[in-house]
Amino acid sequence: MRILSNDFGGYPYPVQLARELARRGHDVLHTHCASLTTTPGGATAPRADDPATFETRGLALARPLEKYRFVQRFRQEREYGRLVAAAARSFRPDVVLSANTPLDAQRTLLRETRALGAGFVFWLQDIIGIAAERLLRGRIPVAGALVGQHYVRLEARMLREADHVVNITDDFAPILAGWGVRADRMTTVENWAPVEELPLGDAGSAWARATGLDRDVVFLYAGTLALKHNPDLLLNLAIQTQDRRVDGGPGQAPRAVRVVVLSQGPGADYLRAQAAARGLANLDVRGFKPFSEMPEAMAAADVLVAVLEPDAGVFSVPSKVLAYLCGGRPVLLAVPTENLAARIVARERAGFVVPPDDAAGFLESAEVLLASGDLRAEMGRNARAYAEAAFPITAIADRMERVLLGACPGERPAR
Repeated sequence: MRILSNDFGGYPYPVQLARELARRGHDVLHTHCASLTTTPGGATAPRADDPATFETRGLALARPLEKYRFVQRFRQEREYGRLVAAAARSFRPDVVLSANTPLDAQRTLLRETRALGAGFVFWLQDIIGIAAERLLRGRIPVAGALVGQHYVRLEARMLREADHVVNITDDFAPILAGWGVRADRMTTVENWAPVEELPLGDAGSAWARATGLDRDVVFLYAGTLALKHNPDLLLNLAIQTQDRRVDGGPGQAPRAVRVVVLSQGPGADYLRAQAAARGLANLDVRGFKPFSEMPEAMAAADVLVAVLEPDAGVFSVPSKVLAYLCGGRPVLLAVPTENLAARIVARERAGFVVPPDDAAGFLESAEVLLASGDLRAEMGRNARAYAEAAFPITAIADRMERVLLGACPGERPAR
């Protein structure tokens, strides 16, 4: 097969899948947006051991993506659609697998795929239309609701038109069924993190020593942090623990508590300003670390923290949580409890989960983790054990390969 693998966000797991498919003899072009500044990317740069049948291509916009300015972002997302459609024309795939792509860009790519006579697999990571409707309805009550409804209809139509839909959670299936997507055109493949690329790191790594993190108890947040993610949870955690000292063990000095944020954008800017205004020396806001450096960052942490907005519910699964599970550290989540990531962490006893609006419960869970190094170690082992059992790429690629083969011309059933 000739496979165009498109992931607008440039995340770690889609490019890992693309490489694995290429190793199996398929010709694979992996495209992503090269103009994102507020999203940590995966290993999209060429590697010496890449198979000859694999190519990765970053598609650069005329300007960095204006993520928080609606009109400019709308235009840039349409620009990305034209770029990825041009890549499809030059590559001429048998099948397209497209994930994490804005709906206007996805529509352009779907049209180009049909013009080429190729199959199209919609890899549904978030139900963007519903999320957009909720966001726009709240910000622009009348016009926003109309625009949001347009995107709900657009997404539903593209999902019906796709040759197959890969859902990342079974929670999506009832919604898609209500939109007229047939059950035999849907397959659930839960997201993963490239556990093979995220080995357990050393808590005393050079980075930890250089930053002084090896001497502290560290709550680490890594990844996108918008204002909708409620950065006040991290701020209040720093306030509550700013003068705290934790027993360092026999013969060891007491350890201070530090809240480290590896992010950028409005949420990170807000926390940086609050730390300066309040004199919070234990709130340490830094920029993104490359994906290749995440093992040492997670190893420097004692607890890994993630936050999801309250209205996300089942409609998104934060990929950072799946990467956290590889880190061998307990996870502290403030996410809707019905979210798949929350269910995994709770089921595997890999950390604590509280609703995103439960500020008191968030701080109480942090205190429980601070109080017991044994509990932190046990939950960290549970997290890593789950990742090693659930995330090996060979089994995941087996399922995705079958879906892609079935969507190829001559293989897919009549519509």
